Amino acid sequence: MTDTATVLRHPLWLRLTHWVNAAAFLALVVSGIAILLALPRLFWGETGANGAPAAFDLPLPVNLEQTGWGRNLHFLAGWVLVLNGAVYLVTGALTGRLRRAVVPDRDQIAPARLAREIADHARLTPARGREALRYNALQRMAYFGVIAVLIPTMILSGLTMSPGVTAAYPELFTLFGGRQSARTVHFIAACLLVLFLVVHVAQVFVGGARNLMRSMITGRFTVPPERADA
Repeated sequence: MTDTATVLRHPLWLRLTHWVNAAAFLALVVSGIAILLALPRLFWGETGANGAPAAFDLPLPVNLEQTGWGRNLHFLAGWVLVLNGAVYLVTGALTGRLRRAVVPDRDQIAPARLAREIADHARLTPARGREALRYNALQRMAYFGVIAVLIPTMILSGLTMSPGVTAAYPELFTLFGGRQSARTVHFIAACLLVLFLVVHVAQVFVGGARNLMRSMITGRFTVPPERADA
């Protein structure tokens, strides 16, 4: 493809769920920090307190005044993320969009192709032409990790910290090894999700922020022309 073309890349349902997820995740990060400041120490097992030995002390100041609104917002944003994520998963599965987002195409998993994609990422070289219209293998593997591993871990570990939930499902304690263990796992998963977000935003700027942002707002994406040496 040598001439630029503008196509409809993202359907309306995907754009809506994307931005709702983004807003919910931002609210979760802000409220999560507010909650963490009440006890910026991580433990393993069932119990943990300021005077108890911790597995890890975070270099954060203790602030007990932010916990109330933080917990309320965290609870609300968490359920928004879960419900909106369910809409994305169901709609994506029915339309085939989910498979295309997380399962690499056959040609993308060839060792030589993977090596080239890794090199392109290291050189900050964006995809062009028809390749810009599909996620590469590294992106799909990252999305699979987020959808299949990190998000479920966040949800289950968060529920384990709720006394009401664990009263009905004590098996969660066995899964995580205790309430404080679940809190530590929750923190680690949150850090990995923030790292994913940072890389995701960086890739947007590498790939052309204006074009990619427009495609996620209006759906219209201008296909960048192939490189002259392609």
